[in-house]
Amino acid sequence: MFNIFDLSLKVNGYPMEEAVAEFEKIQAVSATVYENYITEKKNQIVAFHLKNNKSYCELVGKDTFSHWNELPVMTKKEFQKPLIERLSTGYTLKNVYVNKTSGSSGDPFIFAKDKFCHALTWANIFNRFGWFSINFNTSFQARFYGIPLDFVGNAKERLKDFLGHRYRFPIFDLSDIFLEKVLLKFKQKRFDYINGYTSSIVLFAKFLEQKKVVLKTVCPTLKCCVVTSEILFDADKALLEKQFGVPVVNEYGASELDLIAFQNPDGDWQVNSETLFVEILDDQNNVLPNGQEGRIVITSLYNKAHPFIRYDIGDIGILDEKSTAKKPLLKKLIGRTNDVAQLPSGKKAPGLTFYYVTKSIIEDGGNVKEFVIKQTKIDTFDIEYVSQNELTATQIQQIEKAIITYLETGLTITFTRKEKLDRSKSGKLKQFVSLLK
Repeated sequence: MFNIFDLSLKVNGYPMEEAVAEFEKIQAVSATVYENYITEKKNQIVAFHLKNNKSYCELVGKDTFSHWNELPVMTKKEFQKPLIERLSTGYTLKNVYVNKTSGSSGDPFIFAKDKFCHALTWANIFNRFGWFSINFNTSFQARFYGIPLDFVGNAKERLKDFLGHRYRFPIFDLSDIFLEKVLLKFKQKRFDYINGYTSSIVLFAKFLEQKKVVLKTVCPTLKCCVVTSEILFDADKALLEKQFGVPVVNEYGASELDLIAFQNPDGDWQVNSETLFVEILDDQNNVLPNGQEGRIVITSLYNKAHPFIRYDIGDIGILDEKSTAKKPLLKKLIGRTNDVAQLPSGKKAPGLTFYYVTKSIIEDGGNVKEFVIKQTKIDTFDIEYVSQNELTATQIQQIEKAIITYLETGLTITFTRKEKLDRSKSGKLKQFVSLLK
């Protein structure tokens, strides 16, 4: 088959052959010297930006550094200025890759990568998907994503879908009627893999469970399912694997960086150590040992156009104790740092605590399709859910009891049954929302 995906990248000026060769060269570095190799790469990218990037030099306050830990931690708020002011010498808006973050953290911004760095991102993606025998030129993707509804934006995404050899299922309508059409497409088309937002794919799996259909039986070409952008819970992963009949792969990435972690065939969530350096920091910016929970802070080792050095991505996670410099493993991704519930006692709790507490109870029996939790007052939380039937008084009592056990007494929990849940413009479902100012 004609390699139209590779060609589209080359036509846009991305040096793919050089990037793939460099990526293979990085992977060939021995594990015994990998820590020294990464230290050298970290020092090189910082030295480059201190010399060539005025914005970063002003942030650091000097043009040299002695110790890695003395470098400031960058946040999204520091990028709230024109991109042209953040580009390194020699880079312009015309010779870099430019894109915009989703804004799921509340601070969207425009960013840039030099074209070699962006080509390395694609080399990494090709490598990871290749673990599951997926080839972007030949493998056919069933894509569960949002899509712009305006004519120009819609047309651009449809063109990308054509070049990317994928068929898109818009996720703004996830009714049973629509999911019946999705199932029909799987019967008609030879899909190789599924890729998209976790919550939408989980809904499709629940629909298949009701229909008593295993997707692999109606679409035998299916090899794997890759979920991204939203937390994948263990119970949901088990459901997906049961109803799809193929391996379910957990992906964690950021458009401004790269793939951050990708589940390998052994089931480990392998962190990208080829193009990124990932740290876990506490609130005082101290590096935490593996196994401890903290803020995920990432350095892009190859982006010369725009600095992402000790960049706080806004997520909380844990690196596995088994991690090595060459093969770091993500033990757990807990959620976003801004998804925190404030409680009357002064206690703070990750918003996903509520999600974990209520999930097993209200989904027992498959009545509830999906739900989100909103904090409306310091002591009040509203659980919005989509279901076939109203929650019973017993179920509500169980949830209230569990919340008291895990959090504290004196909280008011309200329940609102809805036809469908509100999603962002991109189609993502934010599972916990604090409406407190």
